[in-house]
Amino acid sequence: MEAGTLLRSAVPLSPTRRRFVSRPNSVRASLSPRGGYQGPRPKREWVADWVSKNDDFVRSLPIYVGGASLFAVLFNRTVSGIAPVADASSSQSRADLLTLGLAVTNILNGLVWLSIRPKSISVVNPNGVECQRIYHDLPDPVISELIWAWESLSDVTCCRSLVVIYDGICILQIGFADISNSNGSEPMVVDTDKLMKGSLYNGVLKSGSQSYLANLALYPGKSELPFLPSNTQAVILQPLGDKGIAIVGGDTIRGFTSSDQVWITLIGEKLDATLAKVVYRMPLTVQEGI
Repeated sequence: MEAGTLLRSAVPLSPTRRRFVSRPNSVRASLSPRGGYQGPRPKREWVADWVSKNDDFVRSLPIYVGGASLFAVLFNRTVSGIAPVADASSSQSRADLLTLGLAVTNILNGLVWLSIRPKSISVVNPNGVECQRIYHDLPDPVISELIWAWESLSDVTCCRSLVVIYDGICILQIGFADISNSNGSEPMVVDTDKLMKGSLYNGVLKSGSQSYLANLALYPGKSELPFLPSNTQAVILQPLGDKGIAIVGGDTIRGFTSSDQVWITLIGEKLDATLAKVVYRMPLTVQEGI
């Protein structure tokens, strides 16, 4: 009994386990007494920065290198006492011919770099007038949601025109619109019948996915969107379920980023869910506000 008592007291039945707490790696950053930041800094690409700031010099650099190489070969040929006529049996002549070929290649490469330049993309001012046409019989929450969609897109993207068509009715036309032919100060009204017969509208509804016309001037379907400003640079056609479409016009070529496209898709799904509840009660009259 005594031995059992001593063994039981010496070896505990539930020994204490050590806990190992993993501490996440942290980065320390602080401010010096003078207010300077002390901590990790983003790595700078010095070569890329220098090239972007000296674009003209970098493009013409092969011409300078090729010209200097050509002059060096001719100068070496002159002062070395070698006959000016190339001799295939001479190693010096073969090396000079190879160097001349490389020099001419550099010069031609520099000329190509100077002739081919990326086209600068800039923001344009829409050729049109501002308008705001909203279906008059919509409930106030739906109108507020449409206005929210417009303000969200116009504030954070290059959107300058927004047209929403649902169940064959123009629910919203806001932003810049092309000038009507009949009156030089009136914005053009969206002809929904003509638009719904076009290939752009039917193609988007048939595919059920977003269509991004990054450079509208290159697409023949531009004629199907006469209500947008004539110098609209990019357009996104976002389907609203199988009953409508949202037309988003931008003022910059390829101005809508991939994040903007995802954001417009989510807004389209939200508008479709909202309009599907009230569209069957709307009469065929429109309230116009300019």
